[in-house]
Amino acid sequence: MVEDALILVVDDDIRLRGLLSRYLADHGFRVTTAESAAEARAKLRSLAPDLLVLDVMMPGESGLALTESLRREANGLPILLLTARGAPEDRIAGFESGADDYLGKPFEPMELVLRIRAMLRRAAPAPTPEGPVQIGPALFDSERGELRRPDQTIRLTGAENALLSLLARRPHAVLSREEISQTLGMDETNERAIDVQVTRLRRKIEADPREPRFLLTVRGRGYVLKPGVG
Repeated sequence: MVEDALILVVDDDIRLRGLLSRYLADHGFRVTTAESAAEARAKLRSLAPDLLVLDVMMPGESGLALTESLRREANGLPILLLTARGAPEDRIAGFESGADDYLGKPFEPMELVLRIRAMLRRAAPAPTPEGPVQIGPALFDSERGELRRPDQTIRLTGAENALLSLLARRPHAVLSREEISQTLGMDETNERAIDVQVTRLRRKIEADPREPRFLLTVRGRGYVLKPGVG
């Protein structure tokens, strides 16, 4: 259930941790907190949160570094980054680190709640293609959130799996950024977030992400998946 989800809030600001903990609890979430990346790692070894709300600028290991580390470990936990740095290049850096969403400080607490709900809905099981989908040398298994190659298995993040599942359900159909954002509950004002997710997927799907053969851009229209052996 979305409202019963366990949220791990990581921020070095004790006042903000307390405020977010109480506000999220008031909206039905279970909440645990950590004041640093190190404490968050310790909690992740003993808990299984449904979503991570993570401050970018913290003493020691930053939120970006923790996000990148979790993605290298194939941890698909949905991650929402919080930061006072809201320039477009900062948001792009957040998405490229592996985050699923990005919210600049200061923010309205209700916006955080709405984004968390949208992320949890995307991470929840959704209608999937019937059976694994062949994409070049890999088989895409949406139920497991994996790309299986002959020599390795690549774990997808929740956002990557949701996007690839959507494209795989409608192979050879061009989906606009607006349609993708509305279907997946993403921020419609930030089309760049979709572009970054596509770039990350291409790195996992394509032999040469700069010359994609399966996940293609249709200029002025959107994206299309052309599955098959290729």
